[in-house]
Amino acid sequence: MINKKILLFLALLLVFTLLFTTGGKTQTLFPSEGGIPPKLGSHAPVITHAYAADGRIWKIYVEAEDTDADMNYVIVVVDQTGQGRYPPDRILLNPQYRNHLKGFLQWNLFSSEGEALQEGTQITVRISIIDRPGNKSNEVIFPFTLVSGVRGQEELPAPFDDINIPRIGYIDIELTNPNRR
Repeated sequence: MINKKILLFLALLLVFTLLFTTGGKTQTLFPSEGGIPPKLGSHAPVITHAYAADGRIWKIYVEAEDTDADMNYVIVVVDQTGQGRYPPDRILLNPQYRNHLKGFLQWNLFSSEGEALQEGTQITVRISIIDRPGNKSNEVIFPFTLVSGVRGQEELPAPFDDINIPRIGYIDIELTNPNRR
């Protein structure tokens, strides 16, 4: 009886070990379609340049490359001081951006109630890219504090100083206004 319990325990331990061991591989935030782990010999995308132009409409400029030409999603993760982390936003990339991406993400900064956010609202935005096999790029991080006032048109740094930079998509994360009564 005890031997059967020990054998059952060891069998369950082996099953759990096989199920939950990653073999030393990094897990991705969003695995590729079908849940297939990243394939050996594939390369992760690389974000080469990033810049954020702030205001009530925030534009986050990103340039990235993938030697495998299989970039799939831009992942946006937002943390708001006092509110925590919001669910990640996943922006599907059009096929022309699979190998090289240079464009901006637009985020209209209003609260989930449709109100302008309180001055002093602090957020941190994390941007990364996931390719089709599930490889994750490096991550760029933008801390931001909302301040009021009219800003002039700022000049964008290279390589984003071209007036024909396309919009890649919209960030669809609605923040909570902590001071709403």
